[in-house]
Amino acid sequence: MTAYEIIKKKRDGFALDEAEIGFLIDGYVKRSIPDYQAAAFLMAVFFRGMTDTETYLLTKAMIGSGDVIDLSVFGNLSADKHSTGGVGDKTTLVAAPLAAAMGLKIAKMTGRGLGHTGGTVDKLESVPGYRITLSGKEFLRQAGEIGIAVIGASGELVPADKLLYALRDVTATVDSIPLIAASIMSKKLAAGAKNIVLDVKYGSGAFMKTAEDAELLAQKMVALGQRFGRNMAAVISNMDRPLGNTVGNALELQEAVDVLRGKVGGDIRELSLTLAAELYALAAGVPRDEAVQKAEQTLDSGAAYEKMRRWIAAQNGDADALPGLMALYAEPAVTVPCPVTGYIAHMDTEKIGTVSTLLGAGRLTKEDRIDLGAGIRIHKKTGDPVSAGEPLCTLYSKKADIAAAGDAYLSALSFSETAPAPLPLIHKIIR
Repeated sequence: MTAYEIIKKKRDGFALDEAEIGFLIDGYVKRSIPDYQAAAFLMAVFFRGMTDTETYLLTKAMIGSGDVIDLSVFGNLSADKHSTGGVGDKTTLVAAPLAAAMGLKIAKMTGRGLGHTGGTVDKLESVPGYRITLSGKEFLRQAGEIGIAVIGASGELVPADKLLYALRDVTATVDSIPLIAASIMSKKLAAGAKNIVLDVKYGSGAFMKTAEDAELLAQKMVALGQRFGRNMAAVISNMDRPLGNTVGNALELQEAVDVLRGKVGGDIRELSLTLAAELYALAAGVPRDEAVQKAEQTLDSGAAYEKMRRWIAAQNGDADALPGLMALYAEPAVTVPCPVTGYIAHMDTEKIGTVSTLLGAGRLTKEDRIDLGAGIRIHKKTGDPVSAGEPLCTLYSKKADIAAAGDAYLSALSFSETAPAPLPLIHKIIR
């Protein structure tokens, strides 16, 4: 068996078997197969696709390339959620403590932001003292005792994905549904949760631009998870405008705290409730309506906010700083006024994420340092009426070019004289 033969077989449109896929993945991780042959394989998959069985075998091989976390000690209560990425998406910071307050066990590994999408790790690091690294024993003990532990992703979890994703990123093979599904699900499955809910985004701020493509990807991932014996659901949600009213790190964590304290509603509350309810319905085996009711009662009671405080404190974070977190960051602020009277017709969400990066809230490369207090507070979103001179947003940044960022923000908006059709937040739920 050689890499050449396997590449040729896939190039010619034939399905690969378990031994062939395992040979390629194992060889690439061990570096006996060079980048140029792995890139040729990825391009063959990009053009020829993969059968469901091939995608399953690829996912299995990727999981086997590194460590696997055993959460069986929690029985059917272990739960995890994953978002395919978006702008202003801080649902983990609401849904995770909410699900834990409902009795589930959240032992979650998460990542940093890159490009126009933010990362949960960066948001948590805006809390003074928060410890993003725990030993394996500490991680499981905290999840067992408190119900939630959230740490940075381990370097030993699915190393094949790190190598393949870096290669896909520079060979124009990122947007292949089998490769995306295997990448996401290998990490979620290796992380060990019995119940997994996926938040699959579509729209201008998402990788999948249409609801149809997002639904196809979601169906593939749900089927993959079920094949590995997991309880699965996927929420198809709209990212054609930022989620919530903040984009940044401390800004987003502050908004999540405000949702948990009952001070903020809107789309971030709605989606977080949906995700937590889906997790509970899977784990408890109850009807969705019952799960939604329990999620709403738990959130409104303050139990989810108290769970967040205990979680943050357990990882050495200053829980008392949560209600006024932005006060710790002395960020110069500039308000961007509206140039016309009418309605906001559309927001280019990816552009808005890029503006946040320019302000210092995100990274263009993995080595970039970020300003945890930088970002955007959005005052008006798609569909809202606006008047000339009215504030559209407030930009926070220590950078000198904050005014130029305001012009860039305006370029991401389009206006109309009449109100646009409402945007549904949730397109569909796949179970």
